[in-house]
Amino acid sequence: MVLGQVGSESVHGVEWKFLKFVEEPNFGPGFPIETVYVTGDLILEPLKDHCQWSSNEICSNLLLQVKPGGNRIGPLAVNTLLTESTQSHSLKLPPTLSCQEYPPGVNIIPMRSKTAQPFHTTNLIVFTNGNNQVKHESSPFIAHGEAMIIDPGCRSEFNKELAEIVTALPRKLIVFVTHHHRDHVDGLSTVQKTNPDAHLLAHENTISRIRKDDWTLGCTTVSGTEEICIGGERFKIIFSPGHTDGHLALLHVSTNSLIAGDHCVGQGSAFLDINSGGNMNDYFQTTYKFMDLSPNALISMHGRVNLWPKHMLCGYLKNRRSRESTILKAIESGSKTLFDIVAYTYADVDRNLWVIAASNVRLHVEHLAHQNKLPKEFCVKKFESTCRVHFLLRWVWTYVQNRIINYPTLMLLGGLTASGVAFLYCVRNNLNSR
Repeated sequence: MVLGQVGSESVHGVEWKFLKFVEEPNFGPGFPIETVYVTGDLILEPLKDHCQWSSNEICSNLLLQVKPGGNRIGPLAVNTLLTESTQSHSLKLPPTLSCQEYPPGVNIIPMRSKTAQPFHTTNLIVFTNGNNQVKHESSPFIAHGEAMIIDPGCRSEFNKELAEIVTALPRKLIVFVTHHHRDHVDGLSTVQKTNPDAHLLAHENTISRIRKDDWTLGCTTVSGTEEICIGGERFKIIFSPGHTDGHLALLHVSTNSLIAGDHCVGQGSAFLDINSGGNMNDYFQTTYKFMDLSPNALISMHGRVNLWPKHMLCGYLKNRRSRESTILKAIESGSKTLFDIVAYTYADVDRNLWVIAASNVRLHVEHLAHQNKLPKEFCVKKFESTCRVHFLLRWVWTYVQNRIINYPTLMLLGGLTASGVAFLYCVRNNLNSR
């Protein structure tokens, strides 16, 4: 049946054999990709366009000796004949979790987290002793380790599985955090309980926002110009503000793989946190910086590995410019409040996402003001006064009008709105009394 679907039944005289069935980890959204591998002896005829036949040896060399901009071998090839020859280290996992090792040495484990829709998991990245056994002791590394984990942000019900992963790793463990959001740091307390020798690396703006009881062990602040050595493998830390003002990325030099944190996501566009220094101009500049790096693979913390990073990054730039152009049109058409601009710009988007989108709209307006593109009659201060309670009240009312919201949720939102208004009133009175 499988051979019929792919059109291979038309190849006569070939004995096809089942090799293996592989189900990828559940990166989401949507279902995991299931792949059936079959083998057969074929006559190697020349292939058209950019396709070419390749031996296992050549594929292995392309994976282990990566050149920026060079040919790439995807995870489908790694999951078949190349698995044993390219895996750097056998990572022990609890039976409830699954892992994708791609590129070689980069173990990606999606774990349930308190992240935003459409995702349900945050990718825990694990590096163990690599294929490169040459130590770079002469280089001024900010930290050395025998293993490293990135963004342990799983839900508390998965702390046991996280502890099992950490227990199986060497004691000299580096914990790298891209930023402070809960779906990236919720597991820190479990890591430090499991391995008291672990050492944390993060930007100072990130460390200052991590709860003190989440991490009490040694930590080092990094700015984005340093390098790390893990089991002989070299990593470059890259300052990548935009999502937050302390956001960091990491480049795995030997595979030229970029771990992009939340600057990029597996589906849709990234959310910028205006309450944590999110900045649209920084976001654009970081995107250009990533393009200049020309990574062979881009690994976000939500979703699958992307094998066409420049295409993805160009799409991000195009999307942001398009949104900004639409926001400017909304303002030029007379929209003066945050709600009106969001409703105009995201008219075709689920209203559930308007609250999240509002943060990006505010940053786009700030970016337009920075470029002196706003109409003279548009008052930024008046706009900012509509960005909190005013927006929330109109958003709730829109839900009621469209009957999208049920009664219990309406009561909850009403209570939250009333509490917010009361809180702001108290704060204003306290300020006035000083």
